Order: sequence, then C-alpha cells, then structure tokens
Amino acid sequence: MFATKEGQNVPQVTFPTRQGDQWVNVTSDELFKNKTVIVFSLPGAFTPTCSSSHLPRYNELFPVFKEHGVDAILCVSVNDTFVMNAWKQEQEAEHITFIPDGNGEFTDSMGMLVDKNELGFGKRSWRYSMLVKDGVIEKMFIEPNEPGDPFKVSDADTMLNYIAPDFKTQESITVFTKPGCPFCVKAKQNLIDKGLQYEEVILGKDATTVSLRAISGRTTVPQVFIGGKHIGGSEELETYLG
Repeated sequence: MFATKEGQNVPQVTFPTRQGDQWVNVTSDELFKNKTVIVFSLPGAFTPTCSSSHLPRYNELFPVFKEHGVDAILCVSVNDTFVMNAWKQEQEAEHITFIPDGNGEFTDSMGMLVDKNELGFGKRSWRYSMLVKDGVIEKMFIEPNEPGDPFKVSDADTMLNYIAPDFKTQESITVFTKPGCPFCVKAKQNLIDKGLQYEEVILGKDATTVSLRAISGRTTVPQVFIGGKHIGGSEELETYLG
C-alpha cells in the first residue's frame, strides 16, 4: 500500500529544466510557496492513459480550478526535461506546468517511486494527485495498488469534486472547422458569447474530411458536438443554444 502524506510538506527538490536554450533550476519553494497548487503525477510522458485522459482533462478544467482558488496545476513525471517539453508541445497543454523529475527524487520522497522494469521503463511514478496549499499537502488521491496502471481517483473530475463539490461541469464541446470559414467563426463566437469552452478540431491539421464524414455524416463545416451529441452547423447551434 502507498501511504498518504496529507498534512506533510512537499519534498524540497531542485528540478533542472530547459527553458528555451537555457538551463533553469526550479525549486519546490518556487512552485509551492504561498500558492494553492494541484499536482498530478503519472508513469510517463506520451503514454496512452496519460495523453488521452489524465493530462487533457486537467488542462481543460484549469479555468474552473482557477475560479476556485487554484494558482497552478503541475504535471510530474520521471522523465527528462526535453521529453516533458516535447510532450507539452504535442499536447498543446498551455494551462499545465510540466515538471521533469528525471532522477525520481521528488517521486521517491513522496513514496511513489515504483519499478516498471517489466515494461522497460525502469523506475517511474505511481499515478496520484494532490492538493497542496503553501507547501503543505492537504489532500491526496492515490490510485489503488492493483496490477497494471489503474486510473480511478487521480483524475481531474475527482479533484474538482473535492475542491468544489457543488460545481456542475460543462459538457464537453468539440467544433470541427477549417481555415477561412465564416460560419465556423460565427459558431465559435456564439459559444464564446455564451461563456462556453470548446475544443477546436481543424480539418487539414487535426482531422480530415473523411474523419468528419465518418463521425457526423457530413462534410461541411462547422460541425458541433456537445456532450457526445451531434448538434450540426452554425445555424443549428444557434437554435440549440437559444
């Protein structure tokens, strides 16, 4: 079993990071002192669950966390800074601060360093999340000690439910667009005017017309999906939003 460290201070560690073409040392005090911070830690950059679920949802919900007093969200992994920087760029996770615990010093001090030799990973972090206030760990969500890579409690929605139990999250919205489309601009502005966050999928960059037809049955843009339901184009979206 992994022991919780609630009520304890976060480990004092110096993280070597690469910022631009410079090496910059970042300390625990710089990350946590006088701040309210969420940390989520995971086995590795670019791995499936981390890339498809764990990281994107924290990035998506950052504005909500910020409304409820969170200053920063840190993603910690036992990877070097070059890997973490490349992963951040690939994920377009602009709201997340990526912390490269390349030597596993922070993770080991948290009691979360595990052996992943059977996967060729070496030493990596167990998956967990925590809420830290002024360097003191208030709450930890540690995945159960089960085989594989369980992902049940360290997710962003569980953390949000702890911080703001009465908050109702917005349904996920995706808008398929293409450059130079005035109706796409209109649809996105309509969502912005309603205060709704959305993910934009650009044809030719993020997806193809074939993908759009397979998903929506249409080839024109925009095509809007809300909560897994196909709404349609800009006029249908306007009707839906009222």
